[in-house]
Amino acid sequence: MSSDDEFDFGKDQRLQSRDVTEGAEKAPHRAMFRAMGFDDEDLSSPMIGVPNPAADITPCNVHLDDVAESAIEGADEAGGMPIEFGTITISDAISMGTEGMKASLISREVIADSVELVSFGERMDGLVTVAGCDKNLPGMMMAAIRTDLPSVFLYGGSIMPGEHEGRDVTIVQVFEGVGAYGTGEMDADELDDLERNACPGAGSCGGMFTANTMASVSEALGMAPLGSASPPAEHHERYAVARRAGELAVEVVEEDRRPSDILSRKSFENAIALQTAIGGSTNGVLHLLALAREAGVDLEIEDFDDISKRTPKIVDMQPGGDSVMNDLHELGGVPVVVRRLLEADLFHGDAMTVTGRTIAEELAYLEEEHGLPADDELEADFLYTVDDPKEEEGAIKILSGNLAPDGAVLKATGGDQFHHEGPARIFENEEDAMAYVQEGHIESGDVIVIRNEGPKGGPGMREMLGVTAAVVGAGHEDDVALITDGRFSGGTRGPMIGHVAPEAFVGGPIGLLEDGDEITVDIPDRTLEVDVDDDDLERRREEWDRPEPAYEGGVLAKFGRDFSSAADGAVTNPGVKRD
Repeated sequence: MSSDDEFDFGKDQRLQSRDVTEGAEKAPHRAMFRAMGFDDEDLSSPMIGVPNPAADITPCNVHLDDVAESAIEGADEAGGMPIEFGTITISDAISMGTEGMKASLISREVIADSVELVSFGERMDGLVTVAGCDKNLPGMMMAAIRTDLPSVFLYGGSIMPGEHEGRDVTIVQVFEGVGAYGTGEMDADELDDLERNACPGAGSCGGMFTANTMASVSEALGMAPLGSASPPAEHHERYAVARRAGELAVEVVEEDRRPSDILSRKSFENAIALQTAIGGSTNGVLHLLALAREAGVDLEIEDFDDISKRTPKIVDMQPGGDSVMNDLHELGGVPVVVRRLLEADLFHGDAMTVTGRTIAEELAYLEEEHGLPADDELEADFLYTVDDPKEEEGAIKILSGNLAPDGAVLKATGGDQFHHEGPARIFENEEDAMAYVQEGHIESGDVIVIRNEGPKGGPGMREMLGVTAAVVGAGHEDDVALITDGRFSGGTRGPMIGHVAPEAFVGGPIGLLEDGDEITVDIPDRTLEVDVDDDDLERRREEWDRPEPAYEGGVLAKFGRDFSSAADGAVTNPGVKRD
């Protein structure tokens, strides 16, 4: 904001921070602020909360103090009073394959709750929500929507790829290496070298996995400026993005530009179109449903399939391809994909963004002010045109049938014509399935079924990259299917169907399966069926007993009781209703 345009916040009674900064009776409150070094100028400025999940727990978040500091400097220089506060994070990659993974989805809710509580309790006027690891991103966006404070979403950026035997690798190749090691396809020395070189520094996992999916989606939703998702974590551009986020946070407070002014049905349709076009994570389905519930926007799981059917896949990054987020950044980032979708009438150009410009206006601004490369100048083997796409349909598929009456989610990392029939191999938890794969029992044609891992049954709906990567690493990427009421990592590839609803714990059909039942997975027909007639399924249901909850106390028991179905976003907050 230039000095000529400065806004007199001192007389702005819209600011809820006035509850704790204005009037003689607030002298004790101001005294507390002065103890922390704030002065009169600060106390007359808008209070910008900077929730920051920085931690040494994961490389995704280890650098976020530096990212947040740039945002704080930007907000301060723009005339705000930035106040940083902390919240939690869970490293999905480190907890993967353990009981600890049950905490991951719960952390999304705890992050949203904690940011809401601090923002409400301390009377914040606006937010810069900082995020690194997978559940930070939706958790922070949920908090911004729930508080409806003027907010800017700020991603911490992704890790650069590692190098192994002359090729780029990410953490996913390490998980798949475990499977290859189990079958003897990789020796211990190679696995050790892969482990030591896959993750060279700070940042979220580098492929189009969950963190980069949700960062990209934040641009499509309009909650972050276009072009802000792709700069790497340890690149100077990431800190320029952070500084701009701080400046923009003061602007959105001045303009009273809130999430409820930005988010709409069009915003969510844009987000789904981008998710399907870039081959984004299945977790994006869960998180977008949750965000829509918070925003009071009518969105159902079937909408993902409808949009995916009309939106081609035009980006082929890891896990389906070989490229990573930095490769997309070097071409111009998410905006080059949005532009292709917009020009093909697959995107709503009139949807609003946090900058106060529409998507179409924001693209024009980037082209004029920042030199976004012309579309005909873009050449990369992982970026396709809408007329000549990688796949005619988007990557996200919603399957249904007598095994998933409320839907199930698959990300197609191969072709769209996959059809598989095979016998069910039933496991009541992830660990038993992993042992089955690692001990070499898996056979071509199998359908591995992992149940009682849903939102309530787990509880917490564990991601299962360890199992899926082991299946792929064992050479069964195309001839073994896996279905579960749990979730998958954004790094999962192959015919892996998750979010099966209703889940086993509440009596869903997946809980009624018996070993050897013939299961059909058909992507073209969008069906997930078991060859058991209705009468037999009903007999099994009458004989079925609900399992005992895995936890009787503590946070896992609480969220196990509170979670809704995966088909509804596995939310704990019913959200709001908007006209």
